[in-house]
This record gives sequence, structure tokens and C-alpha cells, in this order.
Amino acid sequence: MTSSPGSSFGLEDTLKAILPEGKFAGPLPPVHLWNPQKCGDIGMEIRADGSWWHEGGRITRERLVKLFSRILRKDEDGVTYLVTPYEKVTVQVEDAPFLAVRVDRTGEPGPDQSVTFLTNLDYQTTAGPDAPLRVETAPATGEPSPYVLVRGRLEAKLTRPVFYELVDMAVPAPDGTDRLGIWSRGVFFPLGPAA
Repeated sequence: MTSSPGSSFGLEDTLKAILPEGKFAGPLPPVHLWNPQKCGDIGMEIRADGSWWHEGGRITRERLVKLFSRILRKDEDGVTYLVTPYEKVTVQVEDAPFLAVRVDRTGEPGPDQSVTFLTNLDYQTTAGPDAPLRVETAPATGEPSPYVLVRGRLEAKLTRPVFYELVDMAVPAPDGTDRLGIWSRGVFFPLGPAA
């Protein structure tokens, strides 16, 4: 992958910003602190199936996708960027930047349990006060689209099998309404109507 003409967002500089010591494991870069003046567009896209694309070609190197995911940030204006200390470039996101591909429940069922999701890029997030779980419903079809916050403003869309697992764990809403939902870290997250 190379930079587009007029862009200095090169792979070498990017890798140095993501992995200053050449180590893949470890804390994520502090992208929330980086505010570079230079902003560009190099044709990056994350499709609804979780695949990453650059200028119309799929990025097939999983390690490269994971590296780029470390510097992904969604700003208040709703735009998603790859951010380094030197430059940020826009990323078109078709649905959500991550997919939740696994769910695990720990603790006694009910308000004390925790529900943790694993994404397609190996990030873990536990639903709770700081990582809400939400379900949008398409008005025309009634089709649910469930999401959980991973970090910052970046969400993972739950894959269908993961959502079905949640529905199997669902309990009636504590407020007596006709809704089912899931508890995690003391918060009840509605999934949909009981009927």
C-alpha cells in the first residue's frame, strides 16, 4: 500500500507511529491526543462485512488491517479517520468499523453478570456503563441492527450468531414493560419486544 499523490501518509511513517518500538502487542497509540493539521483522503474504506479496502482493492494482509485498526478514530463530526501524529486520512465506514464475532457471559445470570464481546480484529469490550449496547430497528423491515461500543466512538456490529446468543440469554425488562434485554455490569440493555 502506498500513498496517493499529494499525500504524505506513507506506510513507513504510519508503522513508526503505530509501533514506535516495533512491537505489535501493548497499549493502543494515544490517537485521541493527536491533532495533526494535515488531512487527506487515500481511498480507505471499511465495508459492512468488516473487510478493509484501499483505492478499490481489498487489503488482504490481516496484520496490516490490525495495525491500521490501532489508529482508527471517529470524531465528534461522525467522520472516521486513520490518525498519526503527522496526518489524518478519512476512512469511509459502510456500517461499523468492527464486527462482534463472539460473546461470553461471566458471573451469575442477572444484574451481576458481565457480557464480553470479541471483535473480528481481536479487541474485547464488556458491555456496561462505559460500553453501551444498542439495537437499531429498520422501520420498513423491523430488522434489528445491534451494536456495542469498543472504544472512543468506534462500535462493533454484532454478527447474527452473536445476536442470537444474546437473545437466548435475554430476560424481561426490570421495569415491567414488554421488552427483553440483557444485563451486563449492572446495566440492562433492551434488545427488543418480547413478542
